[in-house]
Amino acid sequence: MSLPVALLVAAAAGFIALSYEIVWFRVYGFLTGGAASSFSVVLGVYLLGIAIGSLGVRRWCDDQGVRGDDRRLMVPALLVLAASLFGWALIPALAETVRRVNYVYTLPAVAGVAGLLGAVLPLVAHFGVPGDDRVGERVSWIYLANIAGSTVGTLLTGFVALDRWSLPTTAAVLALAGMALAAALAWWAGVRWRQLALLPVAGAMLWATPAAFDQVYEKLMYKRKWQPDLRFVHVLENRSGVVSTDAQGRVFGSGIYDGVFNTDLHDDINMVMRAYAVAALRPRYDNVLVVGFASGSWTQILANMPGVGHVTAIDINPAYFDLVRQVPKVASVLTNPKVTFVLDDARRWLRAHPEARFDLIVQNTTWHWRGHATGLLSADYHALTKAHLAPGGIDLFNTTSNDTVLRTGCQAFAHGFRIHNVLYGSEQPFEFDVARLSAALDKWYIDGKLPLDRSTDVGRGKWDTITATLRAAQTSDNLALGENCAEIRQRLGPTPLLTDDNMLTEWYRPWYAQPVGGE
Repeated sequence: MSLPVALLVAAAAGFIALSYEIVWFRVYGFLTGGAASSFSVVLGVYLLGIAIGSLGVRRWCDDQGVRGDDRRLMVPALLVLAASLFGWALIPALAETVRRVNYVYTLPAVAGVAGLLGAVLPLVAHFGVPGDDRVGERVSWIYLANIAGSTVGTLLTGFVALDRWSLPTTAAVLALAGMALAAALAWWAGVRWRQLALLPVAGAMLWATPAAFDQVYEKLMYKRKWQPDLRFVHVLENRSGVVSTDAQGRVFGSGIYDGVFNTDLHDDINMVMRAYAVAALRPRYDNVLVVGFASGSWTQILANMPGVGHVTAIDINPAYFDLVRQVPKVASVLTNPKVTFVLDDARRWLRAHPEARFDLIVQNTTWHWRGHATGLLSADYHALTKAHLAPGGIDLFNTTSNDTVLRTGCQAFAHGFRIHNVLYGSEQPFEFDVARLSAALDKWYIDGKLPLDRSTDVGRGKWDTITATLRAAQTSDNLALGENCAEIRQRLGPTPLLTDDNMLTEWYRPWYAQPVGGE
């Protein structure tokens, strides 16, 4: 093998290897619900496999007569072919396996496929570099080519392929790329025309892909609870993750519960009462910021609230906006002239707009243990949002029932109280007025319909339940319903605060924990 050919093969092998690593991270990140540890676990297992594969071909490289025999190139050709087929099959096999056992038992398979790819680079270096006085220089060029291919693979697969193609399509294209490289190596090995046998193999793989990957995301998320009728209604994939919905209108972001399409207080299946409760705190909100669009339900509620002037809704994943457009219950929020939509990271946007001030910031955000959750729950982030609150402004955020998050929020704000798992915080005292909420509900039309019709016995009964819940949260008659920040600080005094540096909640769960059924 000449040096230019060796450089091309090294770059191609790096491209395929790192592309598979990105795809596997997408899969393992989904099945763990976006756990912070998922990337480090996949990367660690992948690197271990690369190392084992490199060590495993040492005996081939110890054979001093190998380099002059191009027929030996069939060894890396077969390795690449096996890695391509097993890498493709690993994903549906993983989806089936996690229905029966914890995903940790599948990690050796990742290491095995990575090992096949890891064995290619040392063989290429051995076959493509003569043992003369320039061996070090030439090997360094091969490693540089491999690094360049790996970098391009990471970027193209992570930012282009997974942004435009589905997971099955991406996996199939990577397998075809590996087969093409295997065929090229077989050609250079002098095995003329025999590589045509790969054509039926590639055809069979493409033919089997739709069936093999059918409901793969459903199996990864529901695991032992999966049944054939648990089919997602929507699946939207892009470089930011996977957004899906089920037949009950529940929304899942990268394999974990993200909300429900619901603005109705009659059938309050997801406690949207927490969003309506802001009407009891102030009679008017000129500017509202919503961080995390998700199902669009909370934005829809706030945008139609009497006394709200303007709403800015931020989300980093465009799939949520595309999804809401397909759901009549919330689709009208996208054309509401009072709402401005921003596709960006909330922190980045807030720092880029230091002049922006809001009377209300709403963050019904994700679970405290997920990767990057610290960015929206830490004391550092609260300092940033406080700087964007207008005088008397209120910050509402979901603590997801975590004491560290709750204690951090009450440390950040001088005044506040919790209703269920949501904390309302402010630097100034604010009054909770149930009568003010009651008056607002009579004018709170969403798509021409009141969220709670109290002219009926059912509606009046529901209102009595809501009133009792809100008053109990204020008086702390029932700790399960709520408490104020003074009581929270006293109860959770020794609890450490969450900061950008310690990322306490993200690493609270063991790395091998996995949510079931989206939690």
